[in-house]
Amino acid sequence: MAIFPRSFIHKAVFAASFLLLGSLTSCFKAPDDPMTNTGGNSNNNRTYNWTAIADSAQLGLNSHYWYASGKFFTMQMGGAAFNSNYWPNAHALDVLTDAYLRKDKDATIKQQMDALIEGVKAANGNSYINYYYDDMSWMMVASLRAYVATGDERFKSVADVLWTDVKGGWDNVTGGGLYWRKDRANKSTPASGPACVFAARLYQVTKNADDLAWATKLYNWLRTNMIQSNGDVWDGINTSVTPYEPDTRLFTYNYGTVLGSALELYKITNDISYQSDAILIADAALARLTRENVLVNGDTGDGGLFNGIFVRYLTRLIIEGDLPSTKRTNYINFLKINAQTLWSKGTTMPDILFGPDWKVAPGLTTSLTPQLSGVMLIEALAELKKQNLVN
Repeated sequence: MAIFPRSFIHKAVFAASFLLLGSLTSCFKAPDDPMTNTGGNSNNNRTYNWTAIADSAQLGLNSHYWYASGKFFTMQMGGAAFNSNYWPNAHALDVLTDAYLRKDKDATIKQQMDALIEGVKAANGNSYINYYYDDMSWMMVASLRAYVATGDERFKSVADVLWTDVKGGWDNVTGGGLYWRKDRANKSTPASGPACVFAARLYQVTKNADDLAWATKLYNWLRTNMIQSNGDVWDGINTSVTPYEPDTRLFTYNYGTVLGSALELYKITNDISYQSDAILIADAALARLTRENVLVNGDTGDGGLFNGIFVRYLTRLIIEGDLPSTKRTNYINFLKINAQTLWSKGTTMPDILFGPDWKVAPGLTTSLTPQLSGVMLIEALAELKKQNLVN
């Protein structure tokens, strides 16, 4: 993952940096008690106001990580050197889009989205292009979604610039797929998965047949090389050695983007095999990457984002996947358990801090990546509530 150049690391007084915070505070003002207990100690006896909790989660994110002078989210909480990282800020844009849509296209949130896309470019050497194809793929996905939500062509322009560069990461080694980065040493699910999601979504916007062709060939490579018969999703292929070596590590975010890719192609083609793949992958993740029905820990670095990414695409499968009712109910209940656990056990109050272990509050410090994952999970429940899929 790409760290922004050191010239963009700043030291400042934390409170002075949040120029938008006053307006965001009013935008995300939550009721005093977003969770009530109806008897007993179980999560099942509590009523959760997911809309209010989502406001609280967004406010916590902005209060602790938004650096208005730089127009980006910092990797660490205020009080230390300010630094930023490209791919978490892509997910921060996605999280802002969640709030923008949930809050009826609030103009204050759009202002912050505009600032963020400017800040990322400035912090990345006045360019959106970087060394990592996976980082750029995430920024493409977030920028396209921001464009669809807002209609602002600036976001579409960012996605177009990145897409042109990312396509250069494909060649016929291992039959296709995108490299992880520009040293071309690893074919990568972390790059190919989000790029496939992007290409399929872009086709749904533009109806450009070339974008669908890209989505299809990216998915075919993933299906042939990375998706296993039991639904597991491998991480990539090391092409710097002979013979090539598969990277069989299992990460929740790869399950998320590959099931998300299958979902997008199912929506376009109505080919039931894509839906079947998405269900197989989702079931595999729930079976093997959970403990007591809660996703296993991430970390406070890159891995802090992995569970939130899986949640994002599982939510899309629930809402858009034409699932059998039993499957949909199972996935909804899974997300409810995770969100209830995070809010009741894994949140430092009143600061609203989320750590990598959703069963344990992180104390007084955490980093941007698990904070974003927590917000993604809470926003997922708020969206399911809006869709009348949870109470």
